[in-house]
Amino acid sequence: MYNETDLDKMYRNTAPPDREPERQYYFIEACRKKVREESERLGRPLTFCVTTFGCQMNARDSEKLTGILEQAGYQPAEEAEADFVIYNTCTVRENANLKVYGHLGLLKHRKKERPGMRIALCGCMMQEPEVIERLKKSYRFVDLIFGTHNIFKFAELLARSLYEGGQVIDIWQGTDKIVEDLPVERKYSFKSGVNIMFGCNNFCSYCIVPYVRGRERSRRPEDILKEIEALAADGVTEVMLLGQNVNSYGKTLEQPMTFAELLRQVEKIEGIRRIRFMTSHPKDLSDELIEVMRDSKKICRHLHLPLQSGSSRILKAMNRRYTKEQYLELAEKIRREIPDISLTTDIIVGFPGETEEDFQETLDVVRRVRYDNAYTFLYSKRTGTPAAAMENQVPPEVTKDRFDRLLALVQELAKEQTARFAGTVQEVLVEEVNDHRPGFLTGRMSNNLLVHFPGEAAQIGQYVNVRLEECKGFYYIGRVCYTD
Repeated sequence: MYNETDLDKMYRNTAPPDREPERQYYFIEACRKKVREESERLGRPLTFCVTTFGCQMNARDSEKLTGILEQAGYQPAEEAEADFVIYNTCTVRENANLKVYGHLGLLKHRKKERPGMRIALCGCMMQEPEVIERLKKSYRFVDLIFGTHNIFKFAELLARSLYEGGQVIDIWQGTDKIVEDLPVERKYSFKSGVNIMFGCNNFCSYCIVPYVRGRERSRRPEDILKEIEALAADGVTEVMLLGQNVNSYGKTLEQPMTFAELLRQVEKIEGIRRIRFMTSHPKDLSDELIEVMRDSKKICRHLHLPLQSGSSRILKAMNRRYTKEQYLELAEKIRREIPDISLTTDIIVGFPGETEEDFQETLDVVRRVRYDNAYTFLYSKRTGTPAAAMENQVPPEVTKDRFDRLLALVQELAKEQTARFAGTVQEVLVEEVNDHRPGFLTGRMSNNLLVHFPGEAAQIGQYVNVRLEECKGFYYIGRVCYTD
């Protein structure tokens, strides 16, 4: 890793190195020189705000953007006051794109009042060609635009924007490159996400992710373990291993490694107390992984296992590559081997061609698996995916009715599942001060359930034993149990 002394030595008006990450540290220093000059001219520090839309992968990317900006001399601020605003975008659903366009309309007026303000867009939405064309035509006030494959080049692109001006656009259609050891500024001091792979090879017919995130590529295990060891040395006790489909980790390595074996290696790292991961594709969840979870003292008792539909016919149309029966068999095996596991899922309602009979199959799976929580979505047509061109699109009013019925069942069963812990004492990682209950903290159990309980801010980052006194559906009210 580089420190500030290294950076000070690096920028000497020489040609940038070709090797990464040295090249990006060269441009970080170039940015820092420019930011320092502008700060001196204004008589105050330059500020930034990174706003994240979408998944944990995007959240982790935003921590990298934040780390680079802080190394370059920017200081964090609220969006309304920031000199540099970055939107790290999501494009899983159409309304995510519309939300970004709405925000840009507001930023346009703000930039007119503050000519020195800069705006950047990155993330999955930027990988769509029609989005880039629209930005070129109607949003010329956006200074910097880049996608998912070249986020490691952020410092280089920022330097180009600062020194050359104009609208800088740099979009890659794909990459096999993974650049290690760039700055990261974590949101939490005690827990962190860790990317173990990028991209997706599944091509579910409704999903645009493989088109915007690219094909699967796994990080080398030694790089992952080195990063986690450094996090542990820095006080992190909980890590979440991130990938679009973590169960397929290691297939692109020169020496293939299973995800289960990677988990075994992570568990050996001293200082790490909890290990989480997401997301798991049912078709790739192995017996080996179930055994590792069963026998582990550190892997959290929570598994997110997206169902999407309970109808084998619809699952085939979705290109999910498992049937209802196979999914139920897998869920039963997981519950048998890990009785205290909490299962959560994703479900799409209103996929093209879905009939009432198909929908009833989904309700049947929900009743039989009894999820601790389910994230339910109305089908959103995404241009460029096979499902968008399918016939028999379900009318919105039918989809909404089914969604409401599914949500009612999910909430009823989830409340029953959550209530099974009432009266027990559970270990909780304290995460933050509760914004809605003065004097209360919020923490998370191993099974991912939230608990609110009285406490002091000094306890954040600690593990405490909490008696779960009152179940509130998807969370608990509790009280810390102090022992002599």
